[in-house]
Amino acid sequence: MDKGEKAQPSHEGGFVWATVIIKPFRLDPVLEALKNFHIVSLTASEARGYGRQKGHLELYRGSEYSISFIPKVKLELVAPATEMDEIVAAIEGAARTGRIGDGKIFLQALDGVQTDEAVL
Repeated sequence: MDKGEKAQPSHEGGFVWATVIIKPFRLDPVLEALKNFHIVSLTASEARGYGRQKGHLELYRGSEYSISFIPKVKLELVAPATEMDEIVAAIEGAARTGRIGDGKIFLQALDGVQTDEAVL
């Protein structure tokens, strides 16, 4: 193996697609926590939604109004199933604030990953 080259993990366990919803200000800590893993693909996008908190009330120029959808960041990543427990633990540690609305992690097994860009 050449200097600086990462060792490739065994992919016998397949891959997992993770959808992670977090607070926007926790994006950088989560990305930092993920940098040592063998992430095949990662996409970040802005999202809006709510969970148990169901939004909140804001006061603007003396009037109250309801904000139903809270700003969030949605990360979608594909990684080897053999690393997913550690990845989930890293995300939880980096994203957790201890308050309601910290986010969710959804996992789905994949049969395989095709990276042939000619297909796209």
